[in-house]
Amino acid sequence: MHFLKRMSIDEVFLNCPMYKVNTSHPNISTLLQQALEAAERACHEILEVYTSGDFQTEAKGDNSPLTVADKRAHNVITSILQSSGLPILSEEGKTIPFDERRNWEYFWMVDPLDGTKEFLKRNGEFTVNIALINKNKPVMGVVVVPVTEDVFYTAGDEAFLKRKGVSQKLTHRGRTNLQEAGLRVVASRSHMTEETQQFVNGLVQSSLVSSGSSLKFMMLAEGAADVYPRYAPTMEWDTAASHAIVNALGLKVTQQGSADELVYNKENLLNPGFLVS
Repeated sequence: MHFLKRMSIDEVFLNCPMYKVNTSHPNISTLLQQALEAAERACHEILEVYTSGDFQTEAKGDNSPLTVADKRAHNVITSILQSSGLPILSEEGKTIPFDERRNWEYFWMVDPLDGTKEFLKRNGEFTVNIALINKNKPVMGVVVVPVTEDVFYTAGDEAFLKRKGVSQKLTHRGRTNLQEAGLRVVASRSHMTEETQQFVNGLVQSSLVSSGSSLKFMMLAEGAADVYPRYAPTMEWDTAASHAIVNALGLKVTQQGSADELVYNKENLLNPGFLVS
């Protein structure tokens, strides 16, 4: 694994001279570098398991799958991010009481392996997600696709994609009028619901595109889709990093039936239904 190896912050932004960093935290550049390094190391651990085929799968409390890759990714990410001195809230370490975390100003929100079902299907559609949350809002996001080595990231007002060693600024090219004909609707491969189907049926001559994990958000970020309705359950760590990236592109992640965006570090870490557009 070499796609982030030993990159300085200047190298991360080599082809992005106009990058605007969120300076509300004095060490934001260092924090982004730590997130990128942690994601790279996690990808290495995940791919070792992925190529070995020895997933050592077990069921979590909600009957969703957990593999040794999830655990190894969690361990390496937390070992790197701990040096920041900020709290970490991770899918594989989510038992921190609300009374302890409710007053956190900055903290990491991590999904070490988003798309475990896709991982088990061996279709490559899984990611590593690392977000920095300021109070209730994601202000930094890193989403890395282990199989393709694509790196999506933001720490400010712009978002970038590093692909095949080259970073490019992302510019949202999707359509924003939900009454327009021919919208491309992105939906989950594993969680298609009746509500989602009803949403699609209410559009004019729309087409459906599918992907796993947070890649659904990234399809909008790249302009490969126009809208993402999600009415099946998700957790905060499933969306936080991607939320930061699409926000940097001017897209909103609004709660079902509301104009309010998703918020983070709630007492109940389950997200409501939402719409990305």
